[in-house]
Amino acid sequence: MATLTYAYAQSTAVVGPLLPNSDPHSWDLCEYHASRITAPLGWELLHVDTVEEDDEDLTALAEAVREAGRTSSGLMDPSQEFGANHPVYRAKKQGTRRGHLSVVPEPDEE
Repeated sequence: MATLTYAYAQSTAVVGPLLPNSDPHSWDLCEYHASRITAPLGWELLHVDTVEEDDEDLTALAEAVREAGRTSSGLMDPSQEFGANHPVYRAKKQGTRRGHLSVVPEPDEE
């Protein structure tokens, strides 16, 4: 399995290891098609067998996500409670509206 990714700005097609996330400019390929794919005319085709994972990059990303979770956006006061202004508490539920149709009993036949 492999992923084909097009880099339009560089006119390059890259066939590399299967990516865990989806990208609108990438397609998953089986082994058969990954070995036989060709690039469009005037484009360069790169085959990448392995991608080295850098533990430092992964640690930095995890730390950035953790730090972003600690800060607030400033849109709400963290001590503010959802009180009477919350939509659930604003309006009292009103009685249900009766329909315009009603059931009419059949006239008694005598």
